[in-house]
Parts: sequence; C-alpha cells; structure tokens
Amino acid sequence: MADIQNCDLKSLSPLQLFEKVTEQGEKVRALKAGKAPKDEIDAAVRMLLSLKLSYKTTTGQDYQAGLPPRDLVSINNGTTKEEDEDFVDPWTVQTSNAKGVDYDKLIVRFGSSKIDTDLINRIERAIGQKPHRFLRRGIFFSHRDMDQVLHAYENKKSFYLYTGRGPSSQAMHVGHLIPFIFTKWLQEVFDVPLVIQLTDDEKYLWKDLTTEKAHEYAIENAKDIIACGFDINKTFIFSDLDYLGTSTGFYKNIVKVQKHVTFNQVKGIFGFTDSDCIGKISFPAIQAAPSFSSSFPQIFNGKENIQCLIPCAIDQDPYFRMTRDVAPRIGLPKPALLHSVFFPALQGAQTKMSASDPNSSIFLTDSPKQIKTKINKHAFSGGRDTIEEHRKYGGNCDVDVSFMYLTFFLEDDDRLEQLKQAYTSGELLTGELKKVLIETLQPLIATHQERRKQVTDEMVKQFMTPRKLAFEF
Repeated sequence: MADIQNCDLKSLSPLQLFEKVTEQGEKVRALKAGKAPKDEIDAAVRMLLSLKLSYKTTTGQDYQAGLPPRDLVSINNGTTKEEDEDFVDPWTVQTSNAKGVDYDKLIVRFGSSKIDTDLINRIERAIGQKPHRFLRRGIFFSHRDMDQVLHAYENKKSFYLYTGRGPSSQAMHVGHLIPFIFTKWLQEVFDVPLVIQLTDDEKYLWKDLTTEKAHEYAIENAKDIIACGFDINKTFIFSDLDYLGTSTGFYKNIVKVQKHVTFNQVKGIFGFTDSDCIGKISFPAIQAAPSFSSSFPQIFNGKENIQCLIPCAIDQDPYFRMTRDVAPRIGLPKPALLHSVFFPALQGAQTKMSASDPNSSIFLTDSPKQIKTKINKHAFSGGRDTIEEHRKYGGNCDVDVSFMYLTFFLEDDDRLEQLKQAYTSGELLTGELKKVLIETLQPLIATHQERRKQVTDEMVKQFMTPRKLAFEF
C-alpha cells in the first residue's frame, strides 16, 4: 500500500503535492476536533508527515501553509550558485548571464515547443512569402499548437489573433512594439481578425494608480498601437474597464474560468499570497477570456469554436498555461501561442527595462538627439577596453546591446551578418556599431511619431467600439 502511495506521489506536480498536504492537514484537524480514536488520528498524522516529506523531496522547500510552490521559472545555467539562475514570472525577469535568459532551458521548463526550421518552412509555404525577421532570427522562438493553427488554415478554417498591453505609463518604449510589429505581420499574411486587450484593470490592481489614470494610459497606449498601422476594419482594441461592463459573452467566460480554477492553483501559478487583494487573484481569468471567440459575439457571430493564436513575450505564458488547462473543462478550444524573447534594457540583458528609468530604453517619445545620446552613453558594449585589444580580439555580439537591438530592427539579413562578422573580427568598432543602430532607430521612431500624430480621439473611439469586423463567421 505504501509503495503504491509513494509511486502515486512521484507522479504528482509540486502544486498537486501542496494541495494533498493541505487537504491532509485539514483532515488531521477535523479528526482532532471531532475527538476521533487515537489510532485513527495517529495514522492521519503519519500520512501528513509522509506527504510533507514527499513535498520537500520534490520541491527542496519545507511545506508552509498558504504558501504554495510558485510556478515560476528557476533555471540553472550550469552552476550551483543561486544568483546564477534565471527567474521569470509575469512581472519579473532576472538573469545573471550577460547573454540573457537561457531560452532552451525555458522551453523545457515551461513545456512548450521550439520554433524549428520545419515549422518556419511550413509557415512560409502557407503564406507564400518570406517569414518575418522575428521568425528567421529566433526572436519568436517557442510555440504551443502552432502546427494545429497551420493545419486549420491550410484546410481553409479561420482563426483569430489576440495580444495585449498592460498600460502602466503614458509613453511606450521600443520593446513594447515587438509583439505589435509581429502581430500586424501575422494579421496581414493570414488575413484574420485581431483583438487587443488593454489591461488597465490589472495596472490599477498592481500599481499605485487611480482607475482614471490607468484608463487614461490605456487610451494613450492605444494611440501608439494604432500608429503601428493596424487595419480598423479587422482590429478591435478594448480596455477591460470599458468592455467588461458591456459584453455578456466576455463576462460569462470570465466566470466560467473563475469557477474552474482554485485559489490554490492561482497561488501556485502566480505566487499570490494571503495578503494580496482579491482583485489580483481573480484577474488571470480576465486575461484568459479573450482567448475564447465567444467573448466577442459581435465579431464571431456568437460562435465558440474559432481557435485563437496569441503572440506574446514568454513571461505571459503562465496565464495561458492556466487558460489551456481550463479550456477543455469549459468546452472551449485551447488557445495556441507564439512566444518571443525578452527585449534587453540598454544597460544589458541582465537589467530590466523600467518606465521609471528613462535611460533603460529608447522611448517612442524620444527625439533624435535623445536616441543618439542614450545609445552612445548607455548601450552596453561587447567591445574591448582599448581599440588595440578590440582590433586584435574583436567584439562579442552575444552581449552587445547595440547588436541585439539591430537583430530586432534591421530588416536586411545580409547587412546584419556583415555587421556581425566585422564586429567579431575587430574590423568594426563599438562606436561604429552604435552609429548603425542610431541611424536605424532614429527614422523608425520619427516615422512612428508622425503616424501617431495622425491618430485622433475619434479614431481611437472607432477602434475601441464593439462592432462587427470585415469577416463572416
């Protein structure tokens, strides 16, 4: 009997073990409170101790009531030092490696699939054109069920796109453009509807903001998103604070998700504690709901079976692992995902970009002079200490932020490869590489600023009005 139990316990996840310990602890308390026979209480206590031991063996942590194991990423980069581990959750990204997070290990830990050459070739065949540079260069590197989406598309079955933005400040930075640049490309090549969620409710719950300020940021961010060039006839942008009160379909799906995810599960997935407000605990269901077409009856004519594809940074994956787990239980299709790498801060891949630190990134409001100054002064260099050493040993593109940024924004593959060869050989100096980046970003941001000026309040209102889009379902 004990062997069977031990075998069963080995197959449990840390969170399931945590729930078993909690359940057994409650049973022991109930037996004691009910003055049950001593041998029955002793057997229950022995089982509790056994479960606690299994939990510690599996997680390396002592069981603490109300503090489940966090379903975060703690990936060892080949060392045993705690500070040398990558740490990723929806709010925090930390790595001690100058190259950035080890994404291969992240794929293993999250249980997603690598976007390999075969999948990229299949996308190319499906759309009849060259894949986006983000796919060619591994910027979108991981997926869940993209092969299913392609199979459906190849069989003339439609899908839709869903991405989002947490509006925590008035100005967005270039890193925030990554999912929108890629989503716009996906929308154009597959010709599908797109919904964009602005989680102003989330920012109110997590930040020191009023609801009015959070909503104001949502509207300002919507202008930057619209300036990316989305088609108003194929795109619906919505603020949670606005849309949730007007859509019965959206709210019904939120409630369905809420009913099928336990408090222990969200604590385990997101690390919530007993002192977090209940708004945080219920929020994941709100981010999950746009994954289901029935949340947008005006677009999909009430149909529940249209599959969703979500392009996002991989730190958002915990929300959608939860969503994919719940979907079959509420009779809805699982969303598919495409994950991007993290956009590095100017100071290096080990540093997190912060809206409160204007020097950590290039903002979409920066002038050409500010862009030049920030890159020259703050962009982490992979070059050598002296020109002589650099000429002799060459620079390191793996840690050089200017080169990383060019990987995102320079369209020409051949030019990028030439720069890599020249910098690695020592022929190209750090200052010269920075100059190429400055000349790449200045026109890109100036063009964005010009497009944003054309975005009127009336245009924002049209994008954010629930309506039928240019598709028949």
